[in-house]
Amino acid sequence: MNYKRIKPKKIYEEVADALLEMIRSGELKPGDKLDSVQQLAESFSVGRSAIREALTSLRALGLIEMRQGEGTYVNEFSSEDLAFPLQSAILMNQQDVDHLLGVRKILEVGAVTNAALNRSDEDLAKMEKALRSMKEHAGDILLGEKADLDFHFAIAEATGNTLLVTLMNHVASLIGESMRETRRICLYTETATVDRLYEEHEAIFLAIKKQQPDLAAIHMQGHLVNVENVLSNYLKSIKI
Repeated sequence: MNYKRIKPKKIYEEVADALLEMIRSGELKPGDKLDSVQQLAESFSVGRSAIREALTSLRALGLIEMRQGEGTYVNEFSSEDLAFPLQSAILMNQQDVDHLLGVRKILEVGAVTNAALNRSDEDLAKMEKALRSMKEHAGDILLGEKADLDFHFAIAEATGNTLLVTLMNHVASLIGESMRETRRICLYTETATVDRLYEEHEAIFLAIKKQQPDLAAIHMQGHLVNVENVLSNYLKSIKI
């Protein structure tokens, strides 16, 4: 008999679930400002890194907004936004990797083509900012993942297609988890490096900046294939 594999929750997932329930129940309403990271850490009796990861998950789902220098606020949302499970999607087997990267290739290769044709100066500035952060936090898995996710969302927004951005939001927690795992693996292996990830993103950006859609698509496809290989090789090495 085949039994479903049970995945224990991480601390940040429990914090994210608790905050999500507060949003669902109306205890936290659109426009409300959340406590600071330090205050939340004390309230939940967890480390600040767990709070940051929980907030990153909620932000990826579009439920909160982190405003530089102001704090974190609850966004306006519909019941549809709360229909998607928040639980982290750590990749447990090869099929998970294949499915997720298959979705990313469908969404993001097409997105980068459109972004190269439609991007504005403001879009380019967002991508550059994410790239700078990616380089600055190369050795930080959490902040590196946030910058990575920001970069890919800036590309989606540059298409001008709001439906695409919504679709990206719905799979953002999955994408974010795969980015985190990829960076963790890259930091602790010799075959793949965080520097390589940065170079792949930079190549994508330059193709978008020069409005070269075909080249941008090639670089995005190559980047996602490399991510797929990193995750697949890791799963093989631990025999999942």
